[in-house]
Amino acid sequence: MRLINMHPGRGGRVLLAALPFVILGIAYLIGSALRLAENPGDKLLPSLDAMGRMIEVMAFTPDRRTGDYLLWTDTAASLLRLWSGLAIATVIALVLGLLNGVLPVARAMLGPFIAFLSMVPPLALLPVLFIVLGLGEVSKIALIVIGVAPILTRDLALTAIALPREQIVKAETLSASSWLVAWRVVLPQVMPRLIDSLRLQLGPAFLFLIAAEAISAEGGLGYRIFLVRRYLSMDIIFPYVLWITLLAVTMDLCLRLLRRRLYPWAEVRP
Repeated sequence: MRLINMHPGRGGRVLLAALPFVILGIAYLIGSALRLAENPGDKLLPSLDAMGRMIEVMAFTPDRRTGDYLLWTDTAASLLRLWSGLAIATVIALVLGLLNGVLPVARAMLGPFIAFLSMVPPLALLPVLFIVLGLGEVSKIALIVIGVAPILTRDLALTAIALPREQIVKAETLSASSWLVAWRVVLPQVMPRLIDSLRLQLGPAFLFLIAAEAISAEGGLGYRIFLVRRYLSMDIIFPYVLWITLLAVTMDLCLRLLRRRLYPWAEVRP
């Protein structure tokens, strides 16, 4: 049997999915043990015990100065910025994407401009945003919106354009207006793609968030990572990076479940 026709069972899929993580974990443990055996004070690859102690300090021990549990306050601050930026970007993408995908006039006017914006490196605009909008929350949220909205808009517009033209014609023969076509025909079919695109933009959104927090913030996951880097506190940085990854994975899973629940007809079956 050719490899292209081999499909692992459920147990096989679980084992194959776990294998890279196991290999990575073993590689880290070996590397950490070797470095600590050579130099017990090494900070580059801390032991699991050291990281566990710092997780207890950051997550379950009140800060002496503020009384806050730093991991949770950092998480709350970052997620508020992230969700605000993603919500605004999604609304913008939904409106502009439908306009570009449904109305040729809007596509001719806005299409090239949105394509141009999508090519601008968002991080290059960060100093401009800080100068124009200040160092507060608005500039950080704006960076996420600028980084995510153009990509979402283009993807949504392309999905709308790719819909079979016959569906539009049938709706028009039933006297549907342009707005009714957009609302009843196009929107339901592009929503699953919007959720998928939002899942794909979670990684870049976290990148923009952490970059903004690293430069100017009084709290947040990115702020904490860049605050402790001067002390080479890898026993804090590694757990924070892992926590950010788990947050992103959880959000991705929630969006996937939401798509499956709202649009089961759009699921791709193997």
